[in-house]
Amino acid sequence: MRLTVALGVAIGISLGSYRIVTGLPIHWFIIVGYIVVIIQTFYSPKLIIPLAYDSGGVTTSTVTVPLVTALGLGLASKVPGRSELIDGFGLIAFASLFPIIAVLAYAQITEYLIYRRKNMKEQENT
Repeated sequence: MRLTVALGVAIGISLGSYRIVTGLPIHWFIIVGYIVVIIQTFYSPKLIIPLAYDSGGVTTSTVTVPLVTALGLGLASKVPGRSELIDGFGLIAFASLFPIIAVLAYAQITEYLIYRRKNMKEQENT
C-alpha cells in the first residue's frame, strides 16, 4: 500500500513538473484526473474506496507540502511566463490526486487477478 501511494505521488509530481515546463493548462489535468477517479470508483471494490480517497489526503503532510511547493516554485520561477503561485500549489494538487488513482487501480488489478485465478482453478477442476 505504501509503495502504491508513493508511486502515485511520484507519477503526480512528474506529470505536474512536465505540465509546468510545457505550460499546459492545469485545469484540464485536474478535470481529467477527477473524471478518472469517478470512473474508477464505480468499478473498484467498495471496501477500498474510502482508503483510496484518504490516501490522497495523507500525501499532504507537514513534510510533503513544503517540499513539493518548493519544487513547484523553483521550477516555475526558472521557466519564463509561469506563475509561481499557481504552479507551486498545482503540484500539490497532482500529489494528492494521483495516489487516489494509483490505489484504486491497484485494487482493480488485484481483484481482476483473483477473479482470473479463481476461474483458472475452476477450469482445471472440470
